[in-house]
Amino acid sequence: MSASSASSPPLPSRHDRRPRVYVTRHLEPAVEARLVELFDVTLNPSDVPLTRDRLAQAMQECDVIVPTVTDLLDADLIANAGPDLKLIASFGAGTDHIDLAAASRRRIFVTNTPGVFTDDTADLAMACIIGVPRRVREGVELVRQGEWTGWAPTALLGRKLAGKTLGIVGMGRIGQAVAHRARAFGLEIAYHNRRKLPAEAERMFGARYYGSLDELIAKADILTLHCPSSADNHHLLDRRRFALMKPGASLVNTARGDLIDQEALIEALEDGRLAGAGLDVYPDEPEVDARLIRHPNVMTLPHIGSATREGREESGMKVIANIRMWADGHRPPDQVLSALA
Repeated sequence: MSASSASSPPLPSRHDRRPRVYVTRHLEPAVEARLVELFDVTLNPSDVPLTRDRLAQAMQECDVIVPTVTDLLDADLIANAGPDLKLIASFGAGTDHIDLAAASRRRIFVTNTPGVFTDDTADLAMACIIGVPRRVREGVELVRQGEWTGWAPTALLGRKLAGKTLGIVGMGRIGQAVAHRARAFGLEIAYHNRRKLPAEAERMFGARYYGSLDELIAKADILTLHCPSSADNHHLLDRRRFALMKPGASLVNTARGDLIDQEALIEALEDGRLAGAGLDVYPDEPEVDARLIRHPNVMTLPHIGSATREGREESGMKVIANIRMWADGHRPPDQVLSALA
C-alpha cells in the first residue's frame, strides 16, 4: 500500500522530491500516520515478513528502507540494491541483521533506535529471573490442566532469590537495568563485560567483575545474557560452558538465540544440571524446539522483550527523526554507520 499526504509541505531534502520510504512491517498507528505525513511511504499493512524477493524489489524502489530484526539485509541484497537507496533506518537497537560492511561499500547510511527498549527488556528478563527458580511455568500448567489438588508443604518447591548470585553477561544498558532491579530482590550481582565498569558504577550495583567468563558461569546461581550477537559470541554457551554451571542453576536469555548452542542447552536441561531456563529468543525463530516446550521448567516466550506499546511507538518516532535529519542533510542522531566513512 502506497500512501502520501499532499497537504504536508515537502522536506528540504537531498532530492527535489519527498524521500521514498519503504517500511517492511506494520508499526504503531501513530508512527505510520506520521510517516505518511512526512514522506512518500510504502507500508506493509498485512504485517507478514517480506520474502527475500520482495525485499530485494523494495530495495530497488526506495531511498530509505525501514527494516526490523525479521529482515536479513545480507551482502548480496545490499550490493544489488537500487542506486537511490541511501539510508537503512532500522527499527530496533540491534543491527546484526544488516551487513554493515556491505552497506559501507555502497555508501549507505545505517541508523538504529538504541535505548528505547532497555527497561522493557530488563523487566522481562527479571520476570524470568524470578519465574524460573520459583517454577512459575509448572504452577500455571498444573492449574490450567485441572491437576492442582491444593496447597501442600512440599509442593512445587523452588529456590529463593535473596542471597543467590546473578551472573550478568554483558553489562551495557540492559545488563545494568537488570542489575538495578535484581538488587531489590536481594540478589548478589556478578558480571562479565568487555570492559570493567567504573568503580562508582560497581558500588552502585554492588557488582563484582569477573574478567573470566568461565569463572562467572561457575559462580552464578542464575545466569542472564545481555550481549550482542556476533561471530565471537556465536554459541557463547556451549557444552563445555554448560558443564561449568552449578547443578540446579538457571539460565535466562532475552538477547539473541545464537548465543546458545541449543543442543547443549537441551542436554543440560534433560540431564538435570540446569533447573530451568527462561527464553525469549531462539536460533531458528519462529521455530521453537519441541523439547524446550515439553520441559516443565522452561519459560518459552515469543520474543516479547520489547513488546510494549510505549516502547514500539517511541522506536518508530526515532526512526522518523533519523530519516528527517538525513533528508535535511544532517547527521542522523542514531547513526551506526556513516556513508562517508
